[in-house]
Formats: sequence, C-alpha cells, structure tokens
Amino acid sequence: MIMPFDSALPDIAWPAAVSGRGMATLSLLFQLERTQWWPADRLRDGQQAQLKRLLAHATRHVPFYRRRLGKLADADGEAFWQGWRELPLLTRQDVRQAGDDLMSRALPDGHGERTEVYTSGSTGKPIHAVRSDLWLLMWSAVTVREHLWHGRDFSGKLAAIRESTAGKALYPDGEHLDNWGFSTADIFRTAPCVSLNITTPVDDQLKWLLREEPDYLLTHPTMLDRLLRRSAETGLRPRKLRQVLTISEILAPGLRELCRAEWGAPVVDTYSTRETGYLALQCPQADHYHLQSETVLVEILDPAGRPCAPGEIGRVIVTPLHNLAMPLLRYDVGDHAEVGAPCPCGRGLPVIRRILGRRQNMLRAAEGERWPLLSSDDIGKLLALAPIRQYQFAQTHLDRIEVRLQAERMLTDGEKRGVVGWARAKFGQEFRIDLAFPAELSRTTSGKFEDFVCLL
Repeated sequence: MIMPFDSALPDIAWPAAVSGRGMATLSLLFQLERTQWWPADRLRDGQQAQLKRLLAHATRHVPFYRRRLGKLADADGEAFWQGWRELPLLTRQDVRQAGDDLMSRALPDGHGERTEVYTSGSTGKPIHAVRSDLWLLMWSAVTVREHLWHGRDFSGKLAAIRESTAGKALYPDGEHLDNWGFSTADIFRTAPCVSLNITTPVDDQLKWLLREEPDYLLTHPTMLDRLLRRSAETGLRPRKLRQVLTISEILAPGLRELCRAEWGAPVVDTYSTRETGYLALQCPQADHYHLQSETVLVEILDPAGRPCAPGEIGRVIVTPLHNLAMPLLRYDVGDHAEVGAPCPCGRGLPVIRRILGRRQNMLRAAEGERWPLLSSDDIGKLLALAPIRQYQFAQTHLDRIEVRLQAERMLTDGEKRGVVGWARAKFGQEFRIDLAFPAELSRTTSGKFEDFVCLL
C-alpha cells in the first residue's frame, strides 16, 4: 500500500513536506520498524540504558525517589537487574498518597510541557498523573505503529463509539472530525472520523453505524458484544467494516469469533492504561499481544515476585521509560496477564498470551480465587433464557452473587429460575444467587463497563 503522506506546506505536493511533529514521529517509527526484530537480550539492553537515565533523573528531581533508589543508576549488567528486582513495587495507594512528591521538579530540555490525566477510577481509586510532550510523542509513534501493523487503509472512514462525556457526540448526528486524530494526521492524509457517545441506546448505535457505513469501528468489548447480539436479532449489519478495534476492557473469550460470524470482520485488540500508555499491541499474525518494549518495561510477576514463565499468570508491573514528568517505577497497575512463548512472527518483543483483568474481577471462594472468565458462549446461553438487554454480576459476600439485569419486561418465574440455574452452573453450586433489577447499569467516566465485579 502506498502511504498517503500529507504535506504541511501547500506549495509542496511531492515528496510531501511532513510537519515538524510528524517528522519527529516518523523518526521514531523508522527506529521501531527495526527494533521490533531485535532479539530479547538486545531489547533488554536498550531498556537498561534508558532506565538508568530515568533513575538518575528521578533521584535528582523527584522527592518521592530521593531515598528509594540508592545507587542503582550506577550499576550495570546483571547487577543492575538484581537491584531493579529488589526495588519495592509502586501501588496505586502509593501514587495517591505521594501526590506532588511524585512530580518532577524539573524537566530536561526537549521534553516540552506537562499535561494532566485522570484514570477512570474503575478500581474505585482514580489516579492523577502527569505526562510530558515527549512521552506523548512516543505514544503517537506506537499509535501509528499499530495502524501500520494491521494494514489499515487511511482512506477508509473510522468510527468510534467510546466518548462518554455528557452532552458530547450525541445521537443522531454524533461528532464529525476531519481525520483520525493528530498522531496519524501529522503524517498521513486520512478520511474523516465519526464519533458517537457510548451511552447511546444500542438500537440507535446500530442505526448510526448503518448510516455512517464506516470501514473501521473503535469501541469497548462489552459494547461490541451488545451490538453484535442486537445485530443478530434485528438483521441490521454494517456492510463495509474491515476491522473492529477494541480498547479499555478485557476482551471476552469467543468475542472474536462472534464478530467474524455476525459482521465478517476481525477484532484487533490493544492493551493500554491512561497513566502508563500502550503496554501491548495485538500481533499482526496472531491473536496474542506484543509488549511495546521500546517505550515501556512490563514485568509479569508470580506471587513471590519472580518473573512468570510462558503459560503462567501473574501481576502486571509497568515502568514507562520516557515520562520524566512523573516517573512510575515498577507500578502495579492491578491487572493480571498470562505470559506467552516467543512469537513465530519473528518479532523479539515479548508476548502476552491473554489479559485477565484486575483482582476486583476475580471470584473469591473458600478454596481461593479464580477468574470467572465469562465467555461469549456463556453470555449467549444466558441471553437465550430471557429478554435480557444488559447484565452484571457482583459478588457481595463470600457465598453470594448478585445477578443484576435490565430486561425488556418483567421476567417470569420460569425465566428467573433459568437465570439462577445458569449462574449456579457458571459460578458454583455453593453460591446463593440473588436477582436484582436496577434502573441503570452505569459505565465509568471513561466509558468502561465490567460484567463481573467482586465487592468483598
């Protein structure tokens, strides 16, 4: 595919004179195109070189770290990694309590201005973070890398159903933008992007998609699931979709297959957090994920704090490599993930086989914790029992689960018994199942929705 580079100068048509910010992004992409093929040990050496600079800056300019890091920035080789593994993890509670002490008192030349961001608070404890312009440039490069990895045609229309701000991108028109966003438009000519508020009723979302006829759709997995099921019920299907891009939530098992069956489009998932940026992108040749080693160090640790081997599940510990405005060193994001084996595609970037979510999404029982893993097939069986429009499961006690439902009408006694039986079969016969019918099942301020939460 010929890249449609966009010239920033109206009197220069070819070769395109890309904008200054676009040129900076292109210089990073030029490097990323090569580093993705480096072997693991060479990537690790590059991470160590950048970490040493990050540690030296944090020791000098960030009050929180002045007595926490010792002489680690002076160590080399395996001695560095040994000292690194001994650093205490940074928890969300640490970030909240540290406040301004985690902010850098000075930024080096070239890192630009600072911007603030707030996490969605899906854990009940939102985080206030600060990022630099330089960090945002790295983020832009990975954004474009993801488009290029998955071969997107920039002349296609992009639709996004993710906006959650009250009063924005409202049905029926939504919002119309000239391009796919500054990261991509700084370099390439793109088709327009259209946006719709995620709180729009699902039937109206389908009507909007049919009217807009996008080539690509960006949304959250739980919303995609609802759209696909309603599409199957009504027969209303967007006809031009080439890919569906999912973000922000855990991708349920079976959702990829459901999307191919109903819409004939593949799902491409991305793993990121607001405070740390991109963590992993889906491999262009497989459904697993490649860690973005050039911009972030991700450790997946077992309960003893040791690195997990392929096939093992552990906590996700993250260190953004370039955000000197607010260094987050060994930050426990609260997620769990499974390590994968090296990828046959040849990229040296480490593999995450699957992302399982936060501890608050784990079912707790007398014998321990486990992931409920609500698959697309599980949900399909539930929805076949009654005219359910939306659902959520909340563990309220060690032996009790509340099934929260929104339905088209009041459920019959037989339907209620069917739902209770489904829940016992799914979660365990030892649980008491309570049915609840709240007026609303709300999303977070960023539009996320969790279908299972543990309130213990």
